[in-house]
Amino acid sequence: MTRPRPLIGISTYLVDEARWGQWHLPAALLPAGYHRLTQRAGGLTALLPPDDPARAAETLRRLDGLIIAGGPDLDPARYGADADARTDPVTPTSRERDEWELALIEAALAAELPLLGVCRGAQLLNVARGGTLCQHMEGHRERPGVFGAHEIKPVPGTRLAALLPEAVTVPAYHHQAVAELGTGVIASAYAADGVVEALELPDAGSFALGVQWHPEMGEDVRVVRGLVEAAG
Repeated sequence: MTRPRPLIGISTYLVDEARWGQWHLPAALLPAGYHRLTQRAGGLTALLPPDDPARAAETLRRLDGLIIAGGPDLDPARYGADADARTDPVTPTSRERDEWELALIEAALAAELPLLGVCRGAQLLNVARGGTLCQHMEGHRERPGVFGAHEIKPVPGTRLAALLPEAVTVPAYHHQAVAELGTGVIASAYAADGVVEALELPDAGSFALGVQWHPEMGEDVRVVRGLVEAAG
């Protein structure tokens, strides 16, 4: 009997205005690369728009794994900092997403549910464990709305290095990054300039990994396949 494919929940963007066809409405949306890469890696997908944070654990009981997607900057108050002028403004919509995704991360770690954070998702994972962020850095987002690419080097002996044993060039678009690592969090890849490009919780009891780059914008399925296999 064929084993069912794992069901992977993916958090979504929440926007006040989106346009498609004749419609111009508030929307929960997600770039198609996320579900396509997850499906190529062997998973089924379910999109998770913001909900009451108290329902996070109930939501995750229906899933086999979780991806926290990229998106706008996290509210700096979440890690005890004042906002830099270059940090995205906090809005009711962004605050709703922050609360929901942090609740999902906490519930996933408590349930030992396989978890992957992408860009913002990696930063949230660090903040959820008490870490902090650098609110602005140069060189990792060269043109607005255009993904760049740079090399990352995995740290030998980490979960990430088991998935990516060699240095690789990855799609990237970010202006914030991990500063102080949270409790139990280790760095598992770096860029040439020393920026933390991946982090993980080796004692989480299950797959708990964050990558600063955007695997959904490339063809390499290895990181997401690692999540799907852990979820299976």
